[in-house]
Amino acid sequence: MKPGLTALLLAALLACTASAASAQSQPVSAPGEQVAEERQVLVMLHLPAPHFRPDSGYSGAYTDNTGHGARRRIAAELAQRHGLTLLSDWPMPVLGIDCYVMQAPPGVARQNVVAQLAADPRVEWAQPMASFNALDSGGVHDPLYATQPAAKFWHIAELHAHATGSRVQVAVIDSGVESDHPDLAGQVTQQENFVDGSPYAAEKHGTAVAGIIAAKAGNGIGIEGIAPGARLMALRACWEEADHGTRCNSFTLGKALNFALLHKAQVINMSLGGPSDILMKRLVDVALARGVTVVAAVDPQLPGGGFPAAYPGVIAAANDHAQASIPGLVVAPGLDIPTTVPGGRWALVNGTSFAAAHVTGMAALLAGLHPNVAVKRSDFWGGSNLAGGIDACATVLHAMPHAAGDCACACAPVLSAKANKTTE
Repeated sequence: MKPGLTALLLAALLACTASAASAQSQPVSAPGEQVAEERQVLVMLHLPAPHFRPDSGYSGAYTDNTGHGARRRIAAELAQRHGLTLLSDWPMPVLGIDCYVMQAPPGVARQNVVAQLAADPRVEWAQPMASFNALDSGGVHDPLYATQPAAKFWHIAELHAHATGSRVQVAVIDSGVESDHPDLAGQVTQQENFVDGSPYAAEKHGTAVAGIIAAKAGNGIGIEGIAPGARLMALRACWEEADHGTRCNSFTLGKALNFALLHKAQVINMSLGGPSDILMKRLVDVALARGVTVVAAVDPQLPGGGFPAAYPGVIAAANDHAQASIPGLVVAPGLDIPTTVPGGRWALVNGTSFAAAHVTGMAALLAGLHPNVAVKRSDFWGGSNLAGGIDACATVLHAMPHAAGDCACACAPVLSAKANKTTE
């Protein structure tokens, strides 16, 4: 972004936020929490078929019942036998398991514990707790619309005459979202906290991602989301730490994915990355098998872009054409992006997290046009020569056969330029 434009944008942001007080309350992890997490393992116990178990009426919340009680007794016995501390558990009926978190004492090799647990016939599988990180770099037409890269490169105001992602359910698996932000009020239909028992709190990363995806259009303030007609599930599976960014783990992410699938999310956004993870792979497999679109941010520091971005079937998003060698990558705006932040404010953000949010918004537009058809990587048109990565006009118009030859954007030639169509 040119220095002059940056200065104008910052002035606009300050003007938009001058009357808003910063009311964000951020929980800070206790010292040593990450060290403790590095000693934790996940143990999966199989759920009997629904007609064989007394808790078959489970619909997403915990209930006291003999089935769960029996499995918890097995988990407690396993923990005692292996010298572990049983910390927490959660039912995941999407996979037919109960998931238990156990912690090894200091000095015990976690991989050995995992191998011993996995050898027990009562255990479906065991795995180390993995750590994931959000992928940001640290920050009438609505007033900031003109400063949005999606306004210039994607012509979103023109696209919204044809598609808004109306009623598409998008799960934002992230840190907390400020659902009463002036640009997000009414856009969040469900919010859940899968991190801890504290009250749900707004946090910067999740609020920023949510704004890019579905900020209200035409309300006279702030920005315009890529899919303002979409409805968000704000699923807090990550937490923000002072000076340490935004973190998540296998257990919190697994709980959020399970919820998203139980509640019929059509698109799932995960602006985060980390190591390969068995629990998350199996949940993503279920999502893809059900026709759910999964979008994840590329981590350029990890092989293949990290997990889940590198997983087959997941749409991987980045903000840098230099990363275009990653197979199946979608490039989208992710630098100097104005978006919502807690306290009823707006700010500039950078990172592949926010490129993923753009791609999720585009997927919601397509899902709104064809609700019963899964959005795939091959549905996105574009090329590495385009500043905005995706050719949003071509992508949406190609999904609207009746609009062929009646291009709403300044991109009429693109529909005939099939050579630019990306492939899986």
